[in-house]
Amino acid sequence: MAFKGGNRHTPAFLLLFLAEEPSYGGMLLSRMQTELPHCFSDSAIIYRSLNEMEKNGWVETSWEYRDTGQPRKWYTITLRGKEALQEQAVDIQMRLANFEFFLSRFNKL
Repeated sequence: MAFKGGNRHTPAFLLLFLAEEPSYGGMLLSRMQTELPHCFSDSAIIYRSLNEMEKNGWVETSWEYRDTGQPRKWYTITLRGKEALQEQAVDIQMRLANFEFFLSRFNKL
């Protein structure tokens, strides 16, 4: 039986990508799917996370209106978002230490 889930850190990855450059939702989803070794997020999770991040003041948004196609909502990380990204990095580092401990003990079985 495989464990499901793993999207707890979706905001961390989104903030990481947004710290590199402003993006719109579809671009962020594409980057998660192509750049992460294992992407556990889908479009619904991405957009829920972006909405929550906007409410928290971690991202600012602006609209791009084009001659053809739908308008795009662009996301840019804020100073509060950079602080949240730092907090996420600390959390991930602690979890990584626990995972390394687990795998070390597991490999000894």
